[in-house]
Amino acid sequence: MVDVGAPVAQLPDDVDLAMMAKALAHPARLRILRVLDARQACVTGDVVVELGLAQSTVSEHLRILREAGLIQGEIEGPRTRYCVNASGLAALKAGIAAL
Repeated sequence: MVDVGAPVAQLPDDVDLAMMAKALAHPARLRILRVLDARQACVTGDVVVELGLAQSTVSEHLRILREAGLIQGEIEGPRTRYCVNASGLAALKAGIAAL
């Protein structure tokens, strides 16, 4: 059965797939993805509290995940609210499955 609500995965090229895999190559980034998935969305400060890392460190990890297309951020006043990028995650899954 096809999940109608699931994003259609576009197969990433090798460069994009490598960038996504590299973004996941750090335990803190995996934890960030899990936190964002569990909470649906949260601001940087919430992730800092959850991980217990410095704000600058968390911001760098968020930047790497965002550039890899695995999360997305929406500016809300002085804060940025982050969530998992469902289409980016689907592309990663499709790329790995195609190996």
